[in-house]
Amino acid sequence: MAGPLKTIALLGATGSIGGSTLDVVARHPGRFRIGALSAHSRVDELLALCARFRPDSAVITDPDGYAALRDGLRALGLPTRALAGPAALDEIAADPANDIVVAAIVGAAGVASTLAAARAGKRLLLANKESVVLAGDLLMQAVAAGGATLLPVDSEHNAIFQCLPADGGRGGVRRLLLTASGGPFRGRRRDSLAAVTPDQACAHPNWVMGRKISVDSATLMNKGLEVIEARHLFGLPADRIEVVVHPQSVIHSLVDYVDGSVLAQLGNPDMRTAIAYGLSWPERIDSGVAPLDLAALARFDFEAPDLAAFPCLALAFRALEAGGTAPAVLNAANEIAVSAFLQGELGFLGIPDLIQACLDAMPASPAGSLDDLMATDAEARRLARGLVARGGAR
Repeated sequence: MAGPLKTIALLGATGSIGGSTLDVVARHPGRFRIGALSAHSRVDELLALCARFRPDSAVITDPDGYAALRDGLRALGLPTRALAGPAALDEIAADPANDIVVAAIVGAAGVASTLAAARAGKRLLLANKESVVLAGDLLMQAVAAGGATLLPVDSEHNAIFQCLPADGGRGGVRRLLLTASGGPFRGRRRDSLAAVTPDQACAHPNWVMGRKISVDSATLMNKGLEVIEARHLFGLPADRIEVVVHPQSVIHSLVDYVDGSVLAQLGNPDMRTAIAYGLSWPERIDSGVAPLDLAALARFDFEAPDLAAFPCLALAFRALEAGGTAPAVLNAANEIAVSAFLQGELGFLGIPDLIQACLDAMPASPAGSLDDLMATDAEARRLARGLVARGGAR
């Protein structure tokens, strides 16, 4: 990628992935510039980023924030265009002026713009796992049709990408091994988790993340979503994708080959490594991450996930096996369940119960289009909200 300056559209600029991306970009002003930034409702934070990075466009997806964004940009004397609404995300994702799109919007809200970037043939740094969980087949078709380059930013999938054959083939690959930290409740029995609080669930031992993804890590749903994602990204069936708990979070994932070799990607737990690799691939650039001190680590531990205490992982494998609309139901029900938990409307153990109830009530059907999937997503959310209002799944 040495040569002309590459312009980046960063979707989800005010989240943790957005902050890490901007940190890497700021380290390489001769290689990258920010062409577009988006946020959902944090107008003040978005304006501060615009003042620093001076993008061509800024999007606030909540239309109620448009006037504040427009007026704030004028007050700062910036020529940045103010845009609003979900359609504006699709516009900047497909804009020919942007070479790279970083898809870092959390949840189903990021799916349409991710597909728009793929269809437009962008280098797509994918941090929105819901795009693959909800619409994996459609996304991979869009990548192929548009000639896009898809580079996963999740540390686990980025690690697998680095450990697979450079020619893109899968010859000789036996298994993909996704590592999981185990979250803040690793080692605890199911009956000890009934009274855990949102703050406890969000206190991840290794990573600094948003509250939704932190809860997903605590339930192991994050790993379940990553299994579904790996199935689409790397084209291997579910029975060749495994999860192993590795509490140090230094080995980010592994690829097992038929000759007995196992290749692993290691690094300090910092998302800037994967982001820098995605921005510069096939080159490598400084990410700001400290070198790994193996002697200081002393040991690596591994264990099988406890599916009795953390049934969300098993539910994800169930949805993957069912296929069709089942992953969309899983994802939508999980988003509602996690939101209810964070708002004190549902207990921690109610999260998997609610997801299971939705999967039971909505059998899988073929997913022929994004409209079909979004309709399933909406129906699953209505069902899940109704269950929450009635006091949970049971």
